[in-house]
Amino acid sequence: MAVEAPISKYKKNNLKIYIVFCIGIAIWCAYDGYFNDKWIAEHKNPDGSPQPYLTFNRNAPPFFAGAAVLLVGYLFAVRNKKIIAEENELVLSKKEKISYDSIQKIDKTHFKKKGRFVITYKNKCGKEVSHKLSDRTYDNLPAILEKLVAKIS
Repeated sequence: MAVEAPISKYKKNNLKIYIVFCIGIAIWCAYDGYFNDKWIAEHKNPDGSPQPYLTFNRNAPPFFAGAAVLLVGYLFAVRNKKIIAEENELVLSKKEKISYDSIQKIDKTHFKKKGRFVITYKNKCGKEVSHKLSDRTYDNLPAILEKLVAKIS
């Protein structure tokens, strides 16, 4: 039976917080740069030219909105990402699969404290590769680690 570890709620929630932050800053900057007459008057030079704060608040909103759009795209791209421990291999993605025979060691020294472990394996070219898995990125990692240890022991 395969064990799955989906993308963590921690990562999804952090992305949502970043999106809300970017949208909020974009709205705040746009308001202060274009609609808040008192703030605009305070941040103009005597000759009427804008000070750097005003220039920033007029130019920044599209960049923050763009960042929010990119973060939404990234959230949708990773929303269904997961690690699957199957009978013969560990599936990290459609392209990256690690057979249990190629795993050389699992360093779980920091798993209880920090929630991460490192898998060292030989790839198809024979090169030694290390891959770190963290519970901040994936939920259900203890079950994945348990299955990995059972398979390579």
